[in-house]
Amino acid sequence: MTGNAMPTGPVVAPMGMLRSLLGFTAAQGTIVVVSAFIMQRFIWTDAASVQSVQASAWLAVVVQTFTFAIARLVARQQVIAGWGLGVLLRFASVAFWAFLGIKALGLVEGPALLSLVLFYFVSTLVEPLFLN
Repeated sequence: MTGNAMPTGPVVAPMGMLRSLLGFTAAQGTIVVVSAFIMQRFIWTDAASVQSVQASAWLAVVVQTFTFAIARLVARQQVIAGWGLGVLLRFASVAFWAFLGIKALGLVEGPALLSLVLFYFVSTLVEPLFLN
């Protein structure tokens, strides 16, 4: 192998990673938006609850995207480790949201926590489709 040859392996892997990350982000973003709309329209309709659901939706999209990226990077070698780390990060974010985030932002507790957990659940359902 000469000094001018470029390996193709590292170039192909990030493109697959980027494609799956963008696909997952679009899919889970759509699911979160639809779920938030339904909750705001039919379950929690007052202004404070709507604001709480919207804040939880933003948090869910950010955390889910981050945990998916970690799971995707680790999935080839350590499937259980990547999955476990994702579960731990989601759990930690719910705990942080419950004990500090909601109070700091002055949100309504019930809608903020329940919607966050629902957003995590529904977006986790589509995660396996993009991990391969």
